[in-house]
Amino acid sequence: MKKKLISALLCVSMAAGMLAGCGNSDAKKENKGSSDTDGKTTLTMWCPPLDDDTKGNFDKLLADFKKEKNVDLEIELIPWENYQEKWSTGISNGECPDIGYMYAEMYPTYISSGVVMDMTDLLTEEDRKEFKYLDRGEMMGGQYGMPIVTGVPFVLYYNEDILNELGETPPETWEDFKRICEKATKDTDGDGNIDQYGYAVGLNNGGMSNLYILNSYFYSLLWQAGGDIYNDDLKTVKFNNEAGVEALEFFKSLKDYMPENTLSLPAEDAFSTIFGAGKAAFGVTRSSAQQETLFAETYPDLNWNYVTSLKNKDYGTFGAAYSLSIMSTCEEPELAMELIRYICGSEFMTEYHKIAPGAALTVSEEYVGDPKMERIVTEDVDKWRPLQVGPCGSEILENLAAHIQSVMEGKQDVKEALDESAEFADDTLAEYWAENEE
Repeated sequence: MKKKLISALLCVSMAAGMLAGCGNSDAKKENKGSSDTDGKTTLTMWCPPLDDDTKGNFDKLLADFKKEKNVDLEIELIPWENYQEKWSTGISNGECPDIGYMYAEMYPTYISSGVVMDMTDLLTEEDRKEFKYLDRGEMMGGQYGMPIVTGVPFVLYYNEDILNELGETPPETWEDFKRICEKATKDTDGDGNIDQYGYAVGLNNGGMSNLYILNSYFYSLLWQAGGDIYNDDLKTVKFNNEAGVEALEFFKSLKDYMPENTLSLPAEDAFSTIFGAGKAAFGVTRSSAQQETLFAETYPDLNWNYVTSLKNKDYGTFGAAYSLSIMSTCEEPELAMELIRYICGSEFMTEYHKIAPGAALTVSEEYVGDPKMERIVTEDVDKWRPLQVGPCGSEILENLAAHIQSVMEGKQDVKEALDESAEFADDTLAEYWAENEE
């Protein structure tokens, strides 16, 4: 496989020279997976803040493991807003951790460039029995990550008081959802202005990536329509096929039931100021095992519940899988795997989820958190999924989100917008594969 990486780096706005920097830095080799004079091995990990005191909590919960294995873990916390930049510039400068916390859009370029290690041969049969979400770390022909955070998909919340007033039960299908949205959108105080909406949607990314629009609204409809982003060979996209057109046409048809300022309203603000304030029947945001507490504190008067996924041809909603991965330059991959296995395992997570509730990652760990949300990881576990990992993901998906905005602004029709975005994606992928295929 070629290692020129130019087009790959362009796909995620990374600096040139990534592979050479990561693989050949003498400075890196002095610090990664190194042993001191007492024989203690030091491993390094990059990750974002996972709670209010990630370093302190991890140090406490890893104390016994580190003593037993004579290993130390140095964690570098990187703010979310600088996360991708840190990786791209760090690697290009010859800085690479042993272990990295990574999300779907990061993987394609790092995998194709050889930066991330395939963990397949490091997994045991016991691992495959114990860890529930290993399939979320399978991508591009290998096992490149072990999920550390999952089970918090974007779900459709509904206002029980509004649905009861309308004589409606929670929606199950697109037809149900649209009917309720239409009935809920009305002037409740008789002043001539709509003040209650069907669907609290925000299409202004604000300070966040445009990808949030896809996470919140579009992926679910695309998957429910039976579609996906890439074709199976990852060389072309298919979001402009019949399923993609159906999904975006349906989303567009809901605009009459959204707030008047939907186009200028950030998604998170739409949820908090419209749905959270009791002014909409439905809203979308990421679920959490802490939801009962969060909602009680933030929206004390809101009588809420949720639908994990509507159904059209299929179920589907976006549930990210954030994983721990071993970098190819790690000089102690077996030890790194032991550490990852311990962090994601039952002993560590049983205690950690008391601090930061989340989905149990293993069959040995019990669920901790809001009982109302538990069915997401039990009876509804097949209704959510991670993003399909493919090359040039960030660039392709940002372009798709911009075209969806164009449709919602009335500047393009659905088929035109999706075809234009697909052409951009296919051209980008052609350049990528020309540089990365033998």
